[in-house]
Order: sequence, then structure tokens, then C-alpha cells
Amino acid sequence: MAGLKERTLCIIKPDAVAKKAIGGIVAMLEKEGFDILGLRMIRLTMDDAMAFYVVHKERPFYGPLAQFMASGPIVAMALEKEGAIAGLRRLMGATDSRKAEEGTIRAKFGTDIERNAVHGSDSPESARFEIPFFFSQSDLQPM
Repeated sequence: MAGLKERTLCIIKPDAVAKKAIGGIVAMLEKEGFDILGLRMIRLTMDDAMAFYVVHKERPFYGPLAQFMASGPIVAMALEKEGAIAGLRRLMGATDSRKAEEGTIRAKFGTDIERNAVHGSDSPESARFEIPFFFSQSDLQPM
């Protein structure tokens, strides 16, 4: 019996958008069996970025992270597949791109711990907050 499909959010960060890596990242996601339910290119304001990363408000990297995420266009994607959250985390690779395993998105398209190409939800709770930040329920139509 097949497991239940799960949804997660993936963001292609400004560094990867600037490198023209959108197509390469989407291709890697599709090859891993992710269904793309929604895809949107936008430019976050500083307020948007701070609201999205509010969970990190007390962390020293909060301000610089919000600034970076507002520095250029991003691509937000709502993804779905069985085990989507863990599967995306594996495909993304280590947070520090220099330590990411070969074959991961961050190893291929990231630079370091800050410019690491992608963001992905780290839990079902995060996904439930993050997906509606970018997409309404009517935006998310399964293929």
C-alpha cells in the first residue's frame, strides 16, 4: 500500500536565481518524483522576509538572512510526494553548501552556508505555515 502524499515548500533563493539555476533545480526535483502544485517567482520585501523567517527572530543570523532573501527574486514552490519533507531535505543537502554531499542541490548550486541555493520546510508544522505564506489553497491543484 502506498503511503500518504505530503506537501512541502521549496524556495529557490536569490543566489540561485541570479545563477540562472531555476531550471536545473526544478529538473532535479522532478527527477526525484516531486509534483509541483504551485510555482511563483516573486521579490520579497524586507517585511515579508522577516515575517517568513520569524521563527528565527532571536537568532543572530535573522537580520542578515531576511536581508539576503529580500535582495533579489525568489521562486517559491509547493511540492508534493510521499515523504516530501524528508525527501527534499535529503535532496537539498547540508546547510553549508561546502559540506553538502555530491549530487545534492546545494553541492551543485550553492556557495556556502548563507548562499546555499534553496530553502525547504523542516517539519510538517513548518510546511503548514510556509505553503500558505505563498499560495492559497485554490492555487494548489494536483496534476
